[in-house]
Amino acid sequence: MIEIERKFLVTSGDYKKDSKNKTRIVQGFLNKDPERTVRVRIKGNQGFLTIKGISNESGTSRFEWEKEISIEEAETLLKICEKGVIDKYRYEIPSGKHTYEVDEFFGDNEGLTIAEIELSNENENFDKQTWLGKEVTGDIKYYNSQLSTNPFKNW
Repeated sequence: MIEIERKFLVTSGDYKKDSKNKTRIVQGFLNKDPERTVRVRIKGNQGFLTIKGISNESGTSRFEWEKEISIEEAETLLKICEKGVIDKYRYEIPSGKHTYEVDEFFGDNEGLTIAEIELSNENENFDKQTWLGKEVTGDIKYYNSQLSTNPFKNW
C-alpha cells in the first residue's frame, strides 16, 4: 500500500477543542534505514508492526505495510529496538472528508507538535486549519525514526 500524507508544524493548541480522540503512542524502531524502516508501536491497547519504504522525491508518498500484533509481542519487541523511544499523544481531528492526526511529543521531543493528513493523491485539496504552521512534508528531521535518533531537545 502507498501512504500519501502531508505534515505541518502546529502553531497553537486550538486543535484540542475539535479532537474526537486522544491516544497515547509509544514506539521504537528495529531498523531506521530510510529504505526500509521497521517500527514497533503500542497505540492505546493495541500493538503494531510497521514497515515503511523510502519516500518519493516530494516526501509525500511511500510504501507502508502494517500488521496488528499483541500488546505482549509489541512490549517484547520494544525491548530490542534501537536507542530512542518515541512517546506522544495523538489527537484525531475531523476536517471535511479528512482527519488530521496531531502528535504532541513528550520526553526528548517535548515541545514539538506535528499534524499529518493522509490524502488519496498528492494533489488532493484539503481544508487547512488555522493552527497549521510551516509545512514540513519530506523534511526527514521530522520523521519519527529521526526524532528517536536526533530528538527535538537537541536542535
